[in-house]
Amino acid sequence: MPFQIEHKLVIGVASSALFDLTGSHQVYLDSGPDEYRNFQERNLDVTLGKGVAFPFIRRFLSINKCFPRQCPVEVVLFSRNSPETGLRVMRSIAHYGLDISRAAFMTGTAPYPYLPAFNTSLFLSANEDDVTAAIAANYPAGLVLPSRIVDDDDDVELRVAFDFDGVIADDEAESVFKQNGLDEFHAHEAKHVARPHQPGPLADMFQKLALMQRMEERMARRDSSYRKVLRIAIITARSAPSHERVVTTLKSWGVSANETFFLGGMDKARVLAVFKPHIFFDDQLTHLTSSPDATIPMVHVPFGIANRRAPP
Repeated sequence: MPFQIEHKLVIGVASSALFDLTGSHQVYLDSGPDEYRNFQERNLDVTLGKGVAFPFIRRFLSINKCFPRQCPVEVVLFSRNSPETGLRVMRSIAHYGLDISRAAFMTGTAPYPYLPAFNTSLFLSANEDDVTAAIAANYPAGLVLPSRIVDDDDDVELRVAFDFDGVIADDEAESVFKQNGLDEFHAHEAKHVARPHQPGPLADMFQKLALMQRMEERMARRDSSYRKVLRIAIITARSAPSHERVVTTLKSWGVSANETFFLGGMDKARVLAVFKPHIFFDDQLTHLTSSPDATIPMVHVPFGIANRRAPP
């Protein structure tokens, strides 16, 4: 039986993350909503270009092809468009053969209050205000940063990379580091090494991806020809001895990553260039490259102490 939506890994994606809406948005800014509506109607059959999150979403949906009986993942479109102006987005989805059937059209308002209704483990958007508001409401969300689109059809694997603190886990340890420095951070983590961290904003997504991996492992044991499609990496600035609490936390949740990197402050780009994730989540903009020339899709998770503005 297919999984009910309450048990699926559901990702909500805004049309601004899935497609390149640069031209459409400029029409809206220059000429207002009426001309924007006319522009979309005139270009109804002009397929939108791929957005930064497109390669990730396409491969994420392919998990259902590996498990057609369960269909354990789903993508829901969340759009500030009205249903009328959103027709072009839906036709573009159909053009690319993306299996997205559920959508929420908000006619100009923010969609994030409806994330729990769809059991959403992640909301991806290029609208910074929507992402910030979602995180403030304790919903899992990430801001897609500008990137050059690379979508190799021959690359069927889905590679997802996560920072640890402030993304998978809460910002408890990061708060100690920010407030008291590196030595106190290591002392704090050594003292609490046996106590797992509380979940961070993307913990549910990480745990459900780990479930997909266990499903793949069972499939591979039954069928030696099965080729696994999902690889997960944790790429953290931590180093020994603070690495132990990461292991403690993941073990308590019953999950793990394929590859885990404790970089001790080394530039994460060096590892990302080898792993080549289709999406990378980090809570600190200093660890993310937002240049339009970047080829790795970066997502900022504006959660915790690293993203609190200092009082004026």
